[in-house]
Amino acid sequence: MSLLISAVQLSKSFAGKKLFHGISFGISENERVGFLGPNGVGKSTLMQILAKKIPQDSGEVVATKGLRIGYLEQSPKFPANATICSFLLHNHEIDPDLMAKAYEWIGRLELSQFDEQTPIASLSGGWQKKVALAHELMRTPDLLFLDEPTNHLDVESIKWLEDFLSQAKFSCFFITHDRLFLQRVANRIIDLDPRFPGFLLSVNAGYDQYLESKAEMISNQEIRETKLKNLLRREKEWLARGAQARQTKQKARIENAGKLASHVEDLTDRNRQRKLNLEFEAQEKNPTRLIECIKVSKKFGDKWVFRDLNLMITPKTRLALMGVNGAGKSTLIRVLLGLEAPTSGQVKIAENLKSAYFEQGRDALKQEESVLKNICPFGDYVQYRNQSVHARSYLERFHFYKNQVDLPVKQLSGGEQARLRIAQLMLREAQILILDEPTNDLDIDTLNSLQESLEDFPGAVILVTHDRFFMDQIAKQILAFSPFENDQNQLIPFADYLQWEKWFDEKTELVQSGGDNQQAGDSQGIAHQGSKSDSRKLSYKEKIEFEKMEEVITQKEVRLAQIENEIEDPHIASQADKVQGLYAEMSGLQQEIARLYSRWAELEEKVKI
Repeated sequence: MSLLISAVQLSKSFAGKKLFHGISFGISENERVGFLGPNGVGKSTLMQILAKKIPQDSGEVVATKGLRIGYLEQSPKFPANATICSFLLHNHEIDPDLMAKAYEWIGRLELSQFDEQTPIASLSGGWQKKVALAHELMRTPDLLFLDEPTNHLDVESIKWLEDFLSQAKFSCFFITHDRLFLQRVANRIIDLDPRFPGFLLSVNAGYDQYLESKAEMISNQEIRETKLKNLLRREKEWLARGAQARQTKQKARIENAGKLASHVEDLTDRNRQRKLNLEFEAQEKNPTRLIECIKVSKKFGDKWVFRDLNLMITPKTRLALMGVNGAGKSTLIRVLLGLEAPTSGQVKIAENLKSAYFEQGRDALKQEESVLKNICPFGDYVQYRNQSVHARSYLERFHFYKNQVDLPVKQLSGGEQARLRIAQLMLREAQILILDEPTNDLDIDTLNSLQESLEDFPGAVILVTHDRFFMDQIAKQILAFSPFENDQNQLIPFADYLQWEKWFDEKTELVQSGGDNQQAGDSQGIAHQGSKSDSRKLSYKEKIEFEKMEEVITQKEVRLAQIENEIEDPHIASQADKVQGLYAEMSGLQQEIARLYSRWAELEEKVKI
């Protein structure tokens, strides 16, 4: 593979902070490089340097002659009053071939559903990103840079982008923390992190191999730190023996001890755990039912958003919402919270329900004010978990230190702003967390910390995210807006993302094969298992229910066995309140298991008919 572009000893500082120093690597033909690193280390800055958008402080970027580069920004910018067509043809000489290329990408990116003169400003963030991508692809790039390309895209668009980049003839270099996207697209990983020697870890393999290599490198680095600390201790003991040990002939040894101490300090700093300690403040006592929907429907004008929704939100709920941009996810959230009335049906909300809402646009952040003022507008202390905590100390747990707390929020990276919004929400007592795209821009370490905190949160969680790996780790149920024409007002339940993906691929294949339109649009039109005759006996929802029934019953029976063992534990048996709660849960499980077996038999009979 021939080399396309090289970074040679690149260094860059920003606002007095050294982002990276002496960075060197290259990108070759047919490489799809996933570019990772903690928030704030300069990933976007380095990408802009490679794309010749901004200058470096030192070093150089060497590209092959005639290299065509495309660059998709994290938040694309457009000329005032630009339309889809005018932007695609911007800075190009207009000719028939160019017009044909523009219409080709309009079609391939499904922009044809809009008039070509549609103002870009009227489009959602996801569609704007598609317009910007089409503009870059019209350049026929040899190397395409993409900064957080999955942000603001719906899952269907991310799937398309995965397939497109995996089969593309050009090389690509992309910043993303979407782990499933990395697994499916990247054939090389570069990790920019001050913890690594030379700031970089480069692995010429996929994401899984990168994780193994990173773990091995960090382990070896920790072992080396331990060995050097032992060596330094012995040198210090030698120096402490007195004047005889510090004779002139031993001067070199004394100097080496100083260098060793500096090296150990550097290793210790690099190996220090930087894990965020996230813990949302929950209400001490939660009602059994937080929100209940009874045959709830919503429409705007003549268009139904969803119909006949029955849903129970309890403190154990972990619900993810899926759907194309504009499908109605935000509308559903507003209806659930009582911020918007349903067209029909009833929404019962627990009295004085306390919620915390992470908005996709992080609108609660005041961009012109400092990080500190966004957390503590008045005084020096915040109230966290019934304790008074100094605001600067509180911000340190989110990795905002002295050099950042007085900066205006607008100078923070996207990931840093997301961390700050989480810090705000953790000061609020809540029974339900609503998180609308909280994963945008967050690095993988922060995603892992957020995942752990949501797993421990005793209230309910409603999640909207394009990060399918994160969604699968958190959600116990998915409600998906169907993207197919004839059942767009249906909310279809799934157990996990892969079940949705299988359903989506099968329905898409049926539509593309020219099958009956009514059948293709109807969620009853595809059977996951069994013959075609079987598919007519169960509705689609019933087939999903039937396929998962055995697994659901097994999970409940496992939990029932756990409870029985816990009740027999002498330590627990002495705790009256604990035992009472376990017996109540056991009784509920026994009734639920009996109901499930009855329902299973009912569905089996329908299949046999």
